[in-house]
Amino acid sequence: MTRVSVTLVLLALLSLPALSQAEESVWNKAHWAATANLANSYSPGNEIQFGQLGLSAEWNYAQIWAHRAPQKLKFKLEGAAGLASTPHCRAIISANMLAVYPLEPLTCCGLRPFIEAGIGLIYTDYQIEDQGLRINFNPLLGIGGEFSSLNGQRWFVSARLHHVSNGELHRDNHGINSVMFQVGRYF
Repeated sequence: MTRVSVTLVLLALLSLPALSQAEESVWNKAHWAATANLANSYSPGNEIQFGQLGLSAEWNYAQIWAHRAPQKLKFKLEGAAGLASTPHCRAIISANMLAVYPLEPLTCCGLRPFIEAGIGLIYTDYQIEDQGLRINFNPLLGIGGEFSSLNGQRWFVSARLHHVSNGELHRDNHGINSVMFQVGRYF
């Protein structure tokens, strides 16, 4: 990651709508979900595992952003907190924003697949050698699917590539790469 990533994150955060009293209805239009994440690192090794519980909110992209985009595109904000083992239990907290695009032509048997990509900030109460900082950027890329249970509850699952890096804000910038599995239930 480079300083371009830092600039993109800052621009995205600054362009989010100010949620004043008049715009509070934006929160009411969100599809809220409780989430659980499980992950295992694969680079620099597989010694880091973590689990998190979180909350996400998802909107139609056009409700949040003023520029043109595909009609089905969604915008998601999520926050999560949990524990990592490195080999000792340590805190891990993240906040992410993602674009989610449903793959409607592949919908089958009640499963609606999607792809997602985004970036966020992550705090880890641990550091690997040459990591540099505890607050880092958190690019994500994933694929998943939404479905309804027999009782009508809406769920989603996803598999993500999860990266932790300080974007060269520190001279030591050894990243951590993980595979993350997420399950969520809309409420």
